[in-house]
Amino acid sequence: MNIPRTLSYISADGREYLAPGADAARPGVLDIVDQTMLPGVVKRLHLSTPDEVFEAIKQLRVRGAPAIGCAAAVGLAVCAMRFTSSSPAEHLANIKKCAAFLDSSRPTAVNLSWALKRCVGAVSAADIAGMNQQLLDEALAITAEDISLCAAIGKAGATLLKSGMGVLTHCNAGALATAGIGTALAPIYTAMEQGIKVKVFSDETRPLLQGARLTAWELGVAGVDVTTICDSMAAQVMREGKVGIVIVGADRVAANGDTANKIGTYQLAVAAKYHNIPFYVALPFSTVDRSIANGSQIPIEQRKGEEIFHCAEAKVYNPAFDVTPRELITGFITERGVLSEI
Repeated sequence: MNIPRTLSYISADGREYLAPGADAARPGVLDIVDQTMLPGVVKRLHLSTPDEVFEAIKQLRVRGAPAIGCAAAVGLAVCAMRFTSSSPAEHLANIKKCAAFLDSSRPTAVNLSWALKRCVGAVSAADIAGMNQQLLDEALAITAEDISLCAAIGKAGATLLKSGMGVLTHCNAGALATAGIGTALAPIYTAMEQGIKVKVFSDETRPLLQGARLTAWELGVAGVDVTTICDSMAAQVMREGKVGIVIVGADRVAANGDTANKIGTYQLAVAAKYHNIPFYVALPFSTVDRSIANGSQIPIEQRKGEEIFHCAEAKVYNPAFDVTPRELITGFITERGVLSEI
């Protein structure tokens, strides 16, 4: 595929790393593609400060639950390399402070806090250099694992697809949302490699058009047959018999299987249920939050009203996510296979 890599670690000597092996002795940078510029411009950013990493996550320059987790992990590592700590104890305190700051950038995607906690938990060295190396190694291990998990999700989900089948997806849960080939789009890419060609309907995904800008673009670049539709057209496309399966990603899944995903997902699940179309959620197990019993406890990010065109006299309500009840979900496509329960 010709899709640009979503993120990586670039060492001081210019080498790119997606797995452990880089030396943390000289400060490197977090390298991301700026997704706010796509599809018109492919621009890469090199980030090295807490404010830069925070802003990139907050402003959706990097987005998608797995990609956010990987970016935050690598971002924490590159920031730590630049701390002017006077002792290992102070350095650990600075690392924890930075992790908490990055964790506050977006509330819904659980991979963000999961990755940062894992990185902080990996620090045990008695010296600053060793701590920095442990942070970087753990961040790159998370990145490498995500690449592997995406491949496994793709292999599992491809068993659900047949040539000529219409696949409806929402938002972007592809390569741009992960370090690998995606979650919801991974089965499509894997099926294509197996000679199975499907037809994808990509919801625009208002208000920020991640489906029209990102999903349609990356699928097109990869050579997949893709058609963009307005969010409000999905039920009609189902009614016309053009959709055989719905596959979406997830930002957080509660212990009971209730799933938070981009706003508009819930209504797709309702429409799919009415039309007897299977509705699947594709995700790595790191997206499951066992500490939350059900979807009512999932924090929903509220975005700025400026993202929606509106009259000065009108108020704006702009939740970034909604929660799809477990009973509307046919199954979960994971690195452990296609499961009826999570």
